[in-house]
Amino acid sequence: MKYSRLTKEQFEELHQEFINFLATQSITAEEWSEIKTNKPEVAEQELDVFSDLIWEGVLSKVDYLEHISPQHMHLFHCTPKEMRLIALKIKASDIDITTEEGYDWFRNNLLSDDVEFFTAKKDYSEHKNQDKFKLIQEGANITKGELYQYFENLVSK
Repeated sequence: MKYSRLTKEQFEELHQEFINFLATQSITAEEWSEIKTNKPEVAEQELDVFSDLIWEGVLSKVDYLEHISPQHMHLFHCTPKEMRLIALKIKASDIDITTEEGYDWFRNNLLSDDVEFFTAKKDYSEHKNQDKFKLIQEGANITKGELYQYFENLVSK
């Protein structure tokens, strides 16, 4: 398995897609019930393969990721050839940008000496989608990139 198994809730949301997946393998609903009962290891493998297919599809469409913690903001742009990072560090230890009050402070003090900006680029490994998945496992969220684009404009000035 390349990624992680989907949660029960995710499988429920993707119920029709899973039925279609089984159909592509000529597995009927009756046969699926039999496999789950008599060959649970085969059922587990099918769930894993389906999970990987879903993750592969999702990850191939990811353009932006962001990971925000109390004192750091990591904004990633996943271009076709490399991953670009804009990182912000809050030097004031009493500020938590994951709170509304802390984020307001952050917006008002963006250009102060209490906020450091960093940029970096990194080529993907052989497995671009696994690189993205690793960031998601570490707490990053898939986004539309508004924050990245905002800070990219600030940094490039």
